Amino acid sequence: MTPNGESAGRSTAHAGSDRLLYGMILGVLAFWLFAQTTLNIAPTMAADLRIQMSVMNIAVSITALFSGIFIVVMGGLADRAGRVKVVQWGFVLSIVGSLLVGFAPSGALASSFLIVGRVCQGLSGAFIMPASLALVKAYWDGAARQRAVSLWSIGSWGGSGFAALFGGLMAQNVGWRWIFFADAAVSVIGMLMVRGTPESRADEKEGYRLDTMGILTFMIAMVALEVLATQGAKFGWASVASLSLLAVSIVFGVLFFRTESRSTNAFVDFSLFRNTTFTGATLSNLLLNAVAGIMIVSMTLLQLGGGMSAQDAGLLTLGYAIAIVAFIRVGEKLLQRFGPRKPMLWGSLIVGVSILLLMPTFVMLATYRILAVIAFTLFGLGLAFYATPSTDAAISNLPDAAAGSGSGIYKMASSLGASFGVAISAAIFTALSADRSAASWVAGAFTFVGRQDNVASREAALVAFGANLLMVAAAIVSIVLTVPKSAKT
Repeated sequence: MTPNGESAGRSTAHAGSDRLLYGMILGVLAFWLFAQTTLNIAPTMAADLRIQMSVMNIAVSITALFSGIFIVVMGGLADRAGRVKVVQWGFVLSIVGSLLVGFAPSGALASSFLIVGRVCQGLSGAFIMPASLALVKAYWDGAARQRAVSLWSIGSWGGSGFAALFGGLMAQNVGWRWIFFADAAVSVIGMLMVRGTPESRADEKEGYRLDTMGILTFMIAMVALEVLATQGAKFGWASVASLSLLAVSIVFGVLFFRTESRSTNAFVDFSLFRNTTFTGATLSNLLLNAVAGIMIVSMTLLQLGGGMSAQDAGLLTLGYAIAIVAFIRVGEKLLQRFGPRKPMLWGSLIVGVSILLLMPTFVMLATYRILAVIAFTLFGLGLAFYATPSTDAAISNLPDAAAGSGSGIYKMASSLGASFGVAISAAIFTALSADRSAASWVAGAFTFVGRQDNVASREAALVAFGANLLMVAAAIVSIVLTVPKSAKT
């Protein structure tokens, strides 16, 4: 215990309660459930706010981007400033961001309110996720920790599973703004539930200071890469703007790596990647979260190409939400019996099958809706098998003093994966659907039945789904190469 009675690393004086756990889960839901509804309701929001879809696409992906950029920094800050304190700061940012989006006026000021609000929501996730995972490591042990990780994962993976359905239902019946008003209310409740929890800190590092240069170089590299991914097709991939963004991303990426390798206060501790289990869990986590791109592609295709409402399209994802919540504890049991490697591989393979089922965009809408229901159910099942083994493998292989920063790296992979996965998938879909001849080779390989006025969108979606399938294949390879068969949690 510290002189102030606060814990350093794992606490032996305080056992985590369900009140604390569920309060933190509400904070996770604020990001993964409420904030991620934009994957489905983006067309509705853009029309209501009278902004271009290119601006809306930035708003959709910028939340996960800023979460990913700062999540490791906030994890390190949580280790030193106090994990409970950082969680509470995250709730404040969630409330501010949600209210900015909810009260965004239509017209000239819409973009400013929307972008700033979405950035605040992203920063909120960066504060809450690593600090709450570090509290799980500090205040729970053994089977109790695995239960806490499973329930925490329901907030993360399960929240994202319900996001499209929840967003569609809310937008259709009470208006999309109420999603963000409800988000603010949930954050207030979560803040009150966490309040009063004994503080948890890691041991202070002698001479610790903020890694300003590392943060700046990383942020510039990531923002440039994100803008390139979302706006490259609009600028032209060979244009001066696109090539300049690519150059900025590469230069600052190299500077970031060199800065972090030499710094004694690096916010990304590359030494943690010497543990192959942590490396495999983190890399595969990034790649599987990138598959979130299938959500924006499928929801946009069904609404713009199939004429479905946001609510009807969201209903097709119900199996995803049910499966991930119903089977995420199964992932915990598989972890306890087989270790992390096998469940992670099984989950990834099932996700791959789900994408294969979404790829036949050349069939009639009635048939495709059935395929989509099965596909999203399998998608949830695969992520449920993967989630707890991956998360537990990552945080259980961290030293206590690096719990916050290591958890931050793991969740950075989630956020950056989701951000770039959505950006890349949306860019492929937007670029190919706008140019009828761009993916004409697809029509040569498949016969698109039914309506012919939407063939370009259907071809574009098929290619975008194929890109996501490659990401799953890369995730499987990373698990095979890095997670030992005999790994124990």
